Amino acid sequence: MKPLPLFALLIALGGSFAFGAEPLTLNVWPSKPPGETKELPPEADQTKPQDRLIAGRRIIKLGNVSTPQLAVYRPAKNRDTGAAVVICPGGGHHILAYDLEGTEVAEWLNEIGITGIVLKYRVPFRDPEKRWLAAVQDAQRAMSLVRSKASEWKLDPKRIGILGFSAGGQVAGLASIFDEQRQYEPLDDIDKVACRPDFAVLIYPGGLEVQGQPKLRDEVQVTKQTPPMFFVHAFDDGVTALNTLLLATELKKVGVPAEVHVYATGGHGYGLRHVDGQPVTDWPKPCEAWLKTSGIIK
Repeated sequence: MKPLPLFALLIALGGSFAFGAEPLTLNVWPSKPPGETKELPPEADQTKPQDRLIAGRRIIKLGNVSTPQLAVYRPAKNRDTGAAVVICPGGGHHILAYDLEGTEVAEWLNEIGITGIVLKYRVPFRDPEKRWLAAVQDAQRAMSLVRSKASEWKLDPKRIGILGFSAGGQVAGLASIFDEQRQYEPLDDIDKVACRPDFAVLIYPGGLEVQGQPKLRDEVQVTKQTPPMFFVHAFDDGVTALNTLLLATELKKVGVPAEVHVYATGGHGYGLRHVDGQPVTDWPKPCEAWLKTSGIIK
């Protein structure tokens, strides 16, 4: 039996989203992505019946992604602020939590007048020494692609940000920190368009600190050109809050604005699904306030 198309799968799973139409879908690369040499099994949801539920519901664990794509969800015209966010789901660079940390986030962004663009980046990781590399290549290309469409989509090219969870937080963070240092050789005119996000939202990011040591990885080098960031973490998260705290400290040293929310409890992998008794799961409210005070939502 052929697997359901991704959007049909979201509907079949009972996703409660207010999107008015199927999203616009674009391939990130004009042909094979950089460095691709082998064929993977077909892309598929790898969720198992016994997998842990999140806020009482299952999630989509999308695996074997070889063709990176963008799914563009637009807000209602009377709400559209002209801002946009590229969303990087987490999944440890093995899978993508595609609904929990992707389409559900796009729905929330639409509600506050922002175009939500879910990035389906390559998983599993290709390079064991740089697990983030293929994903960051996809994110940098995605940023340039979205900005190249700003006029067509009526977006403000100076209010295009990136948001990531867990491993996707590493992807979003590195795409911001690398500025215009592309991790691949430019291909075409799209790669002449800036790939630096204008702001970044990192939700329980991982992979930024040296495991077991209170210091950032060598590739995490912030400058005054690094964009403003908003962070959320739980102190009891197994993916240590040092990922957030160390990076925020470096931003402070160079004068880049940041807002940090560290909660006592909440663990990891909640997306934006509300859990009673866990205030960390209500992070979209302070994030919306930050977007407004920062002038991103006008």
